[in-house]
Amino acid sequence: MVFQNAGPVVATAPSSANLGLPIVSHGRSVDGALGCPSGFPDHLYHPLAWTGNQLSQGDQLIHHLSQADLAEIKSALMTFKEQELDGDLVDRQNFPLPKLAQKLDAVGEILHNGIGVAVIRGLDPKEFSVEDLTIVRLGLQIYIADQQGRQDHKGNMLVHIIADNSSEIKLGHHRHSTTAISFHNEEAGDIVSWLTRSTAASGGRCIIASAYEIYNVLATHRPDILRTLAKSDWPLALPRFQCRPLIFYEDSRLIMNFGRTPLMGNATHPRPEHLPKLNDRQREALDTVEVIAKAVQLEIQTQAGDIHFINNLAILHRREGFVNGASLDEKRHLVRMRLRSSRQGWSIPGPLQREWREAFNSKACKTWHLDPMPGEAFPLRKYTN
Repeated sequence: MVFQNAGPVVATAPSSANLGLPIVSHGRSVDGALGCPSGFPDHLYHPLAWTGNQLSQGDQLIHHLSQADLAEIKSALMTFKEQELDGDLVDRQNFPLPKLAQKLDAVGEILHNGIGVAVIRGLDPKEFSVEDLTIVRLGLQIYIADQQGRQDHKGNMLVHIIADNSSEIKLGHHRHSTTAISFHNEEAGDIVSWLTRSTAASGGRCIIASAYEIYNVLATHRPDILRTLAKSDWPLALPRFQCRPLIFYEDSRLIMNFGRTPLMGNATHPRPEHLPKLNDRQREALDTVEVIAKAVQLEIQTQAGDIHFINNLAILHRREGFVNGASLDEKRHLVRMRLRSSRQGWSIPGPLQREWREAFNSKACKTWHLDPMPGEAFPLRKYTN
């Protein structure tokens, strides 16, 4: 596997001084007296604090599988299948990658302690059956993060992200819509991975932004917004109603976890009137985070066969709108998983631990749908009371 620069990457990264953020704190001057939230640092010095422009110029984002790597992967697939095991039982012993393992371990290090993003490129989905491609995906990522998380209460391990306009509810859900979605984190999972089975005719790029860089910009220009984000009064309604902070500083690491829909609702899923509404400071904080994220974002044009990984605790992601073509090869189809490393996993803040426990409960029901299923198989969750 050859580590190379990202290739087709479009970055937008004006300096923080050009973001147009007013240096005010709701009528009070920001002179350092108030500063960042108690217990949070004044600046984050870490490889995770990057701008899209910095990554596109120098860091290694896309990890290309060599012909030798592909041969080793196919050999491991044959070894696994000869044992007649269920696909979800893939591990390092039954999917042996003696030479590639060290390189995949390095990807895990990048995700947990480096820049927090990696794309493994070189698989051709047309060379594998759907079942074999899934096993290969599981076999590669077991070396990166060995624990797999459930993604809903029915135990679905694989979530298929495809356009589906068969109902108004599906059309309005980000999983099945073709419209752009705003920056967010998944509510559980240290690492989120997507296998791209096919891409859209146009659009649909994955766009990411560093929460560490957003923090540093806010620490310089608007520490009052950091204090708002760190308060415990954010009324999230998904996957359950809970008031908690959106940012944490846990074990010397910044963790961000939020999304607009759980806080504000949308046209398809209006927020129930009886739930608390955001105040003006909270709305301003969400809008400002979005502005900064777009200013420092990195766009990655993925290809069919790519496996894309991000550190879900430290990186926000969104998607641009897309248009599918007539052929299956031109219809966007991503398969998402949530992962955690038993060796390198971060400490999870108390208010998030319930979601992590439910996702990574090894004894809970697990369901593996290799292809998209009817809507009822993947419940589109509604707001809780």
